[in-house]
Amino acid sequence: MKVRYSYLSQQFADPTEILEGIRQVVMRGDFTLGREVAEFERRFAELIGVKHAVGVNSGTDALKLPLKALGLGPGDEVITTANTFVATVGAINEVGARPVFVDCNDSFVMDVGRLEAAITPRTKAIMPVQFTGEVVDMVAVMEIAERHGLPVVEDACQSILGEWDGKRGGTWGIAGGFSLHPLKNLNVWGDSGIIVTNDDEMARKLRLLRNHGLATRDEVEILGYNSRLDTVQAVVGNWLIGQTHDITAKRIANGAWYDAAFAQIPQVTVPPRPARCRRVFHLYMIFAQDRDALYEHCKAAGISTKIHYPLPIYRHPGLSHLGHQAGDFPVADRHAGSLISFPVDQHISREEQQYVVDTVRAFYQGR
Repeated sequence: MKVRYSYLSQQFADPTEILEGIRQVVMRGDFTLGREVAEFERRFAELIGVKHAVGVNSGTDALKLPLKALGLGPGDEVITTANTFVATVGAINEVGARPVFVDCNDSFVMDVGRLEAAITPRTKAIMPVQFTGEVVDMVAVMEIAERHGLPVVEDACQSILGEWDGKRGGTWGIAGGFSLHPLKNLNVWGDSGIIVTNDDEMARKLRLLRNHGLATRDEVEILGYNSRLDTVQAVVGNWLIGQTHDITAKRIANGAWYDAAFAQIPQVTVPPRPARCRRVFHLYMIFAQDRDALYEHCKAAGISTKIHYPLPIYRHPGLSHLGHQAGDFPVADRHAGSLISFPVDQHISREEQQYVVDTVRAFYQGR
């Protein structure tokens, strides 16, 4: 049996409706901030439960623009987590600020108990990352942020419809950024992103910043960026957004099935699953003994797996100027050596999941 990782050929097996929507955009010549963009923003705001949603050209810009709207720049610090994807750090860097890392916990998100110690007089914002579809203890994050007068911009790129205490990720702080990358739970046909906020002034600034700072066609109110959500991508988003709750429910069910099955294999450890969190399984990751050998065994058995990520972001050459050394964030380091990701998407069959578990079990029984 073969178990693929990417499910896109199944998700878009019949693109007829999407292509017809794109044809209509082409016929109108409505490629830039067209009416489909406004429709998608409205529907996304309703989905997440916020006043405003602002479409942009990538998940990275969905994190960068709120920081820019807050006035962050050189000399400022933004606290984030040590085990995130590079885009989190890239967004902070693009506004000229310095990322300050906090180690993660075994649920893959920021260890909030270490957050307050990372705050300095230069700290101007906190960017928790809702990694893998998990959600940080946002009650604790917001208590610390409010005590220090710091805005919170959530990196919710991997956690659409994830929740903590029944409140959606991305809705706790002044703004939250989501990615619509093709392998996200709500996805389009390229790089796109969307920002949510309940703050009217933040929404106004974001709409300026994504479109060169233009208040009108002929009036530049501020200097901004070219970061618009393409109308063509909004067509894809509008086709899929109505399926998002079903997609989420299937991923949650698949993750729960894996949890129960993998719990019977002593050599793997299922991460803690805090009851206050509704995790939506953008990624399904477990801790595994002899991880690298297991990875090769699964590959040979026809199972496409991933490692997210084999080197923590703080140890990459591109961040050497921050002066960190291996061991500075030991939990992130431990994760990098023991995590393995298996497909958990809405299209995977229970038979395929069973094959994954049987293959992992056979690997350890054979050693």
